Amino acid sequence: MSENQLPGPSDDQWREKLSPQEFQVLREGGTERAYTGEYWDNKAAGMYSCRACGAALFTSTEKFDSRCGWPSFFEPAADANIRYLRDVSMGMERVEVRCGSCDSHLGHLFTGEGFDTPTDQRYCINSISMDFHPSEEG
Repeated sequence: MSENQLPGPSDDQWREKLSPQEFQVLREGGTERAYTGEYWDNKAAGMYSCRACGAALFTSTEKFDSRCGWPSFFEPAADANIRYLRDVSMGMERVEVRCGSCDSHLGHLFTGEGFDTPTDQRYCINSISMDFHPSEEG
């Protein structure tokens, strides 16, 4: 296990739990194509949780339309449920966003893009990394 990974289930155990596409994104750091995920344009009220472990990640209150093709949020539901790693792949420096509970890859965090949000941050998250739980009243 690398120093950037948290202890947890083995790859074989994750493969039993996740579909091949979920495993590729959540455990291998892949990404889904823009505008193909089930939540990029979801406007319903509710909570988004980690598809691998169920940890609460984001709420619909912090979701906004960044027109990037992936679900975008301006802050997490709970800071403790998010982990940040420096990512220098793809010839650029980015901040990778992982689940703070199970270390699954969720997406990336971008700052200073000029969106009219309280944090000027965009958590660009793969739909396949999350499950959505509608609010009782929504």
